[in-house]
Amino acid sequence: MHNIIGLTGPTGAGKSTAADTMKELGCYVIDADKVAREALAKDSDCLKMLAKSFGYDIIDSEGCCRRKLLAQRAFADAGKTEMLNKITHPWIIRRIEEYITLYRQHSDGWIVIDAPLLYESGGDALCEKVIAVTAPHAVRLERIMQRDSLTEKEALLRMKAQKDSTFYTAKADVVIDGARPLEEVRKTAADILRQWEHKEV
Repeated sequence: MHNIIGLTGPTGAGKSTAADTMKELGCYVIDADKVAREALAKDSDCLKMLAKSFGYDIIDSEGCCRRKLLAQRAFADAGKTEMLNKITHPWIIRRIEEYITLYRQHSDGWIVIDAPLLYESGGDALCEKVIAVTAPHAVRLERIMQRDSLTEKEALLRMKAQKDSTFYTAKADVVIDGARPLEEVRKTAADILRQWEHKEV
């Protein structure tokens, strides 16, 4: 689709820094993680489907998702992770398409789809260009533990459920080193966007 950039990479790599920079430069950023949280909202059809697969106790007494419990079960092995993705990805992509349609009703500006599972969900088919943000394992582990208040074991479980960096870099149009100082990452993201804007990709 016209003027849509996919932003992907493994968790903890630094995608948020690049996404925030592009948002400051006027892009409409769709955060797939936030869309996923919508899927787990109270009494949602998606949450009910997940409960059938992962146990009804992932829903608390108020009808909300026990996200840590769901994560423990969904990331326990590759088969369960695949089940999680099979249930959530179609819902997430439909919602992203709805957000794109709504935005296009009043603007043809740049859209950034910030999605760690961009390729796995098929979301890259919506994009003209893809940026991958990567960082070394140790850097990502520390960031995830601090960001999500996880133990090392919990953080490693999430990291294990994702592909290695080469999966993202091999398919991307450009790669950003998310381990670089914050201002360098921001400058690189801004330079890429300005270059693509100038070329009217």
